Amino acid sequence: MKLKTTLLFTLLSLGVFAQQKSTGTLTFVSGLQASITLNSATSTATIVLSGPSNRWFACKFGSFTTGMQVTNDVVYYNGTTLVDATQTGGGPTNDATQNWTVTGNTVSGSTRTITATRAFSTGDSNDFTFVFANTTIDMAAAYGPTAGSFALEYHGGNRNKFIDTPINATLGLEKYSLDNAQVYPNPSKGDFTVKSEIYFSKVNVYTQTGAFVKTVEVENNDDNVEINISGLSTGVYLLEIVNDTQKSWKKVVVN
Repeated sequence: MKLKTTLLFTLLSLGVFAQQKSTGTLTFVSGLQASITLNSATSTATIVLSGPSNRWFACKFGSFTTGMQVTNDVVYYNGTTLVDATQTGGGPTNDATQNWTVTGNTVSGSTRTITATRAFSTGDSNDFTFVFANTTIDMAAAYGPTAGSFALEYHGGNRNKFIDTPINATLGLEKYSLDNAQVYPNPSKGDFTVKSEIYFSKVNVYTQTGAFVKTVEVENNDDNVEINISGLSTGVYLLEIVNDTQKSWKKVVVN
């Protein structure tokens, strides 16, 4: 019995959960917003940048003490897509390798919102390296003064900066983790539903002492699945909810 209990504790300890940290949405000046989110499970950063749809806009991030300081990492919208660049004395210079992957580019009213992702570390000396353990990041942003112009130019008062912008270090396990999956009704006769904000591929059922009972495969990697373990003896069972990168344990009672 002690061995089984120890084994089960080990299984519980091996659960892998995605952790995310974010600056939250920052408003630099009217009509210009940005956020950066870090995901430790995939070692990727996501930037969401919103600005006027009829001109260029840009965001700089990294570690700096003034505005558009040279040798800092910059992204900007050029009228077509988001460009990976480096701030130089004469303005941004496009990087030879474009490491940001645009996953969203939409317009609502007069505001364009672009979403893009890249690896924490790209191996490119021009790119800032995101470190998940960091609690702050310096950011600045600007947009062009002239409607209809996507040629980078002096931006006048259409700029602002946030030095030492906090990256929330206490987000921990977010709703987009299997750890927040819900099981209901509980207790039940053995028929219950598992609901999650993200997909899962299977549910492994164990007794309270760690003995394997059965696996329930989930069709089409669903996020809302009815599970039937009726016919089992009454008592407490443990569910291991699994997808490609995460797992979570839930306790259910069969009565």
